[in-house]
Amino acid sequence: MQSRTDLRQKPLPPVSTRRLLAMAVPIILSQATETVMMFADRLFLSRVSLVHLAAGMSGGLASFVFGAVFIGMAGYMNTLVAHCYGSGRREDGVHAASQGLYLALGAYPIILLLIPLISPLFRVIGHSPAQVALETPYFGLLMSGSIFVLLRSVFAGYFTGIGHTRLVLAANATGMVINVPLNWLLIFGVGPFPELGIVGAALGTIGGSATAAGVLIVAFLRRPEVRTVRREEGLSGLLRFRRDLFGRLLRFGFPVGFEMFLNVFAFNLFLQLMHAYSELVAAAITIVFSFDIVSFIPMVGMGVAVSALVGQEQGAGRPEGARKVTRLALRMTLGYAILMGLVFVFGAPWLTALFAPGSDAFSREVEALARIMLRMAALYTMADATQLVFAGSLRGAGDTRAVMVINSSLHWLMAVLAVVGIVWLRLDPLVMWGLFIGSLIVIGVGMILRYRTGRWESIRLLEYPSRDGLPSDPYEDAWRAVPLEIPEI
Repeated sequence: MQSRTDLRQKPLPPVSTRRLLAMAVPIILSQATETVMMFADRLFLSRVSLVHLAAGMSGGLASFVFGAVFIGMAGYMNTLVAHCYGSGRREDGVHAASQGLYLALGAYPIILLLIPLISPLFRVIGHSPAQVALETPYFGLLMSGSIFVLLRSVFAGYFTGIGHTRLVLAANATGMVINVPLNWLLIFGVGPFPELGIVGAALGTIGGSATAAGVLIVAFLRRPEVRTVRREEGLSGLLRFRRDLFGRLLRFGFPVGFEMFLNVFAFNLFLQLMHAYSELVAAAITIVFSFDIVSFIPMVGMGVAVSALVGQEQGAGRPEGARKVTRLALRMTLGYAILMGLVFVFGAPWLTALFAPGSDAFSREVEALARIMLRMAALYTMADATQLVFAGSLRGAGDTRAVMVINSSLHWLMAVLAVVGIVWLRLDPLVMWGLFIGSLIVIGVGMILRYRTGRWESIRLLEYPSRDGLPSDPYEDAWRAVPLEIPEI
């Protein structure tokens, strides 16, 4: 029977390609299940109509925007648990997950209150009446089911933080097995199921999220370290509120969540403005982002793995291991990004035809525009790879404020340019698409420069140094002037 002492006696293995892949591959495959669910959802909706397709993307993205602060904070459980794990305080990782549960339960009522406040924005922003009629109920249902997304983020973060990413993959795959068939049955009304269209797509998505969250919660309760804490402290001890851990989750996690909100809000504003051009542009950009997700989400998975491993190494007091993790991940992710860029350039005609199979004039125009935009998207795949790896490393070390400032300020610069270019100047959609791509490249450069300062190494997520008996700000050393000697990547 495992004791509390046993929880503190397992050293971390050295950093290696094998350890990185063991952490990253299940996360990437987990992200791939998200891609499959999103792709299938949009593919099914495109078979109903291209307006359904556009409504599904805009409504889904809007639901993510207004839950992003809490989803981002819950997701930072990954790094908090990783620091506990790396420092040998693994029972604190169990208690951290309990604090994430309180965060999810407290956030859900706030999210529900946002539904009637946000829904009218679709009409205000200039979407067609047909699209507004579809995206409004889709948005409302996804927001209502957000509790399952929050719970899944908390417990997936726990298992990622301790390195058990295969379990996260199993949970997400189970959710996918429920989600995709359920979407098909409810969207098209197969057999005894009613034909619900976009409402069926929302219900299928909620069903998949609930399934994945349930698998993770059951697995968490069966973990040896959880049983140890429960045996020694009781159920009330397992679930007790820990002000220290909850405070760290808020302090370091809020910048992550707020950054996610600002970034996705800015991106959503850009997307909604692009949709306001016309239904043709709305359908074309939806097709492009449906394939962009195939490129983007696996790189997000690598960024999550980097955060967890850097967190473990920093928790163990091994910054040199954190640097090695970052180097290894960057090489792998850039290789994948180059491959996807080539696919976008040379495979564009076949990829875009999948979503616009009709022979009518509208479908041909949509396909032609989407083909150009997809080839242009190949330009920023390497920028995505760079910024996701370095941002993941910085977040894993606790440098969440800097990542928020860099990422969010540049995203909002892009959003302001979109307002000026689309609303006032009425620039061509391809010009605005080019500006969007340029902003992503600048973000990648910003993340490199921040990482190379080395300030992230001085941040202490769990143990703060004290002066005169008072706890110091864990960010204080990190925000000092840049040292003259800049460390190598």
